[in-house]
Amino acid sequence: MIYFDNAATGGRKPDCVLTAVTAATRVCANPGRSGHKLSLACARIVQDCRNALDELFDGYGFDRVVFTKNCTEALNLALLGVLKKGDHVIVSCMEHNSVLRPLHELQKAGVIEYDVCPLNSEGNISPSDISALLKPNTKLVAVTAASNVTGATPPLLAIRKAIPQKVLLLCDGAQGGGHLPLRMKETGIDLLALAGHKGLFAIQGSGALLFSERVDPQPLLYGGTGSMSVSLDTPDFYPDRLEAGTLSFPAISSLLEGAHFVFLRLNEIAKRTTELTEYFLRGLKELPAFSSYSVPNPCGIVAFAHAKLQSETVSSVLSARYSIAVRGGLHCAPLMHEALGTLDNGLIRASFSHFNSVREVILLLKALGELDKREK
Repeated sequence: MIYFDNAATGGRKPDCVLTAVTAATRVCANPGRSGHKLSLACARIVQDCRNALDELFDGYGFDRVVFTKNCTEALNLALLGVLKKGDHVIVSCMEHNSVLRPLHELQKAGVIEYDVCPLNSEGNISPSDISALLKPNTKLVAVTAASNVTGATPPLLAIRKAIPQKVLLLCDGAQGGGHLPLRMKETGIDLLALAGHKGLFAIQGSGALLFSERVDPQPLLYGGTGSMSVSLDTPDFYPDRLEAGTLSFPAISSLLEGAHFVFLRLNEIAKRTTELTEYFLRGLKELPAFSSYSVPNPCGIVAFAHAKLQSETVSSVLSARYSIAVRGGLHCAPLMHEALGTLDNGLIRASFSHFNSVREVILLLKALGELDKREK
């Protein structure tokens, strides 16, 4: 199958990642929970991964790199663990349900209030529109690094400059991580949630939350941490405070190798994925029944629609007839589709990887052309 669903989860992994996972599953001990040689060796790999992510994303120290099973868990930890009664939040309409649903639940419970920043005329988020929503009790602004629907990248640094210093900036890096140079300290990001299994080339079950000294997230889970075991109180230091239970050593091992792979090739990856989106968009213009909602971007995401067919129908036909994997629907981002006017039919999303080829893109365009001819 030709795989163009990398925004959902990365299809192909680098050899170094596959080797790390194989090694971790053949001989695996519990890192940080025992004192024997194998456990200590695993703990060193976990520590190396914290260091690698801290360096790659210009973080605030390895102890403020917390592993999660995915980006959703990291975002829930950032929101539920930080927001308090009476806080106000500003969220962009681009956000994934991993941000919107926790905020919705907090608002229903009477804990917080939030306002949604709309799209501007260019299909992006304007810093001035964010600042216009500020209130005296605004605690946090949540803006994705890249839309998982269109691939649009909000101007994070300009947004940071447009809001007061006291306001926290949360960034959903599910799509941007591994594609964009997300520098936390340089940009002023206080909380960065990551999905290891997408642009960072790790396996499913890998994610992380990186956070600054300005935030003190409270744990969502309680249990064994391998430290302070004599006390029934959860440790008050990070990362132990937020990592109750056994870590997924195979996933973290893969994330370490994925982070190394990206660190050495970030510019190459961004250039490659941008070129693939540009090539596809040029070809799509030759198919009048299709309309695009994206511009060339380093995250490899292109959203498009057929004039007559629903997005899920196109996705299903591409899979069944041509063995091509794309995604149709709302992509768990309902406010973005509402803003684009595509809430009823959704959008088809092709998301390209560094490992995809121009030949594969040509085959997708050919398939779309044949599908369109059948519908005339």
